[in-house]
Amino acid sequence: MDVLISSATMCISPKNPFLVRSARPGSLILPKPRSPANSVRFHRVAAVAAARATAIDLSDPEWKLKYQRDFEERFNIPHITDAFPDAEAIPSTFCLKMRSPTYINNKDRVLLKVINYSSPASAGAVCIDPDCTWIEQWVQRAGPRENIYFRPEDVKAAIVTCGGLCPGLNDVIRLIVITLEIYGVKNIVGIPFGYRGFSDKNLPEIPLSRKVVQNIHLSGGSLLGVSRGGPTVTEIVDSMEERGINMLFVLGGNGTHAGANAIHNECVKRRMKVAVVGVPKTIDNDILHMDKTFGFDTAVEEAQRAINSAYIEAHSAYHGIGVVKLMGRSSGFIAMQASLASGQVDICLIPEVPFNFHGPDGVLKHLNYLIETKGSAVVCVAEGAGQSFLENTNAKDASGNKVLGDIGVHIQQETKKYFKENGVAADVKYIDPTYMIRAVRANASDGILCTVLGQNAVHGAFAGYSGITVGIINNHYAYLPIPEVIAYDKSVDPNSRMWHRCLTSTGQPDFL
Repeated sequence: MDVLISSATMCISPKNPFLVRSARPGSLILPKPRSPANSVRFHRVAAVAAARATAIDLSDPEWKLKYQRDFEERFNIPHITDAFPDAEAIPSTFCLKMRSPTYINNKDRVLLKVINYSSPASAGAVCIDPDCTWIEQWVQRAGPRENIYFRPEDVKAAIVTCGGLCPGLNDVIRLIVITLEIYGVKNIVGIPFGYRGFSDKNLPEIPLSRKVVQNIHLSGGSLLGVSRGGPTVTEIVDSMEERGINMLFVLGGNGTHAGANAIHNECVKRRMKVAVVGVPKTIDNDILHMDKTFGFDTAVEEAQRAINSAYIEAHSAYHGIGVVKLMGRSSGFIAMQASLASGQVDICLIPEVPFNFHGPDGVLKHLNYLIETKGSAVVCVAEGAGQSFLENTNAKDASGNKVLGDIGVHIQQETKKYFKENGVAADVKYIDPTYMIRAVRANASDGILCTVLGQNAVHGAFAGYSGITVGIINNHYAYLPIPEVIAYDKSVDPNSRMWHRCLTSTGQPDFL
């Protein structure tokens, strides 16, 4: 997958490490640096400094207008007519038996940011300038259009699921197939085992229809199978051209979307009339701009079982300590939300917030306090937290992701060692429910999200959009250009109200 990732249209500015630029000329995004996590003021100052040092000159009386124009340019989604100005639009074939469908106007927009911060000191504030000037940022609303740019009888649609498993994959596959059939598409196939299926001659296409997918949402996993890595962009597009695929639906995370964007660009370069549409799949919920990604709610719900088991084990033992490790390579959303939901967690550790194990303000000292005062404790840790305490092997998986050390085992071992050295009996249990959570079927909340995402992915493709992804933004569904959602990972803001709520629930101090 390294080739695909390297094709992603994003880069880090050598002049300013906090500035991420997309490939579109003149565009800029101001992410928050990852550390030090508690230096919230540092985050905002860095962002403002980046703005001053680059395209935005805050002394320019028209900077606000220029910023808005830059935003509109970056979030303008690619369309078939960009490469084929003479492409014919025909009346939509999306016809429901019960009634005529209602269509989305192409000028409909969804507001990206809904909080007008009055001060940089406000919790969770992300400001463009020191005065927190309000600038409306609108993105394209998702849904069926009155005119479409593909004739259903000419469409060969393909679906591919990449990366790891995630609750809801089958739900999305199912709704993509059903919606395609409502439009009138007869030729629908699944590409087996991720991008690998485009090049492996031993992996034939899987014919898909409503009959095939009708009940697949009742099971976890992916009907099509998943894998990491795969062939080069050139090989994938060669395969698509050979197979006659002109609609490709890609379900995956940041790396997979980088590949989808590279495929879109290669199709444009070859002047192939192809719609490439992504559906964000990451259980970690680390995709930019979106309220949440499918599978996240299910993961938080399933994590409750592990946390409750850890609590029972700890509460039932003499000086019991339960340690639960949850998913979250670079973002601690699952650990934070699961801790907040359970009400049984005493310590929550996430990648965005640094901590010490030892010392007067360390995690172990607080565990000792909890044992003395409560008699038991529960620790919830995201898998990417505390990696600086573990040996760095520099190993990477097939997707190019760093192979993480097991922070859960490390906490268990350090905790046992600490209490033994202090002559205190402690019974430490460690639970890692990762693969149990990934493999379950989607819950009701995720089932609804998957249904709407699958439908809107098809609507976007028939509307002629390509190089886009679909997501939920402020409870409304929208289309976004892929480069803007893969610029960097979304992460927990240590100054956000949600993290503060988690700290209020656990009662933990700063471990620094």
